[in-house]
Amino acid sequence: MSDAYTDVYAILGISRSASADEIRQAYFSQVRLHPPEREPDEFKRIRAAYDQLRTPEKRIDTDMKLLEDWPAPVRPVVVPQVDLSIHEQSVLDLLKACTDLAQRNSHNDFREVRL
Repeated sequence: MSDAYTDVYAILGISRSASADEIRQAYFSQVRLHPPEREPDEFKRIRAAYDQLRTPEKRIDTDMKLLEDWPAPVRPVVVPQVDLSIHEQSVLDLLKACTDLAQRNSHNDFREVRL
């Protein structure tokens, strides 16, 4: 296979589970559509694809190469949506809590110590 991702099944217009008879019929159909006299380059592609699938040994070899060359699926990146905006009431509640805590602790710091 000259191209890393050339799918010979797609060139012949068949599925990967096609039988040997279906491969042969697809080859002849494609040759009728793209005869070598009119479309020599396309005929060469069709012929090369058929040669790779013609015998069971070559077909197994081709299937293995397709599996090796097949690009890994790209998974979409999902970015979680987080609300990082500051809400006015939350800030006011936080400030009030800090003020209350500071007032409560400040009274204890200045207690008179008796011996």
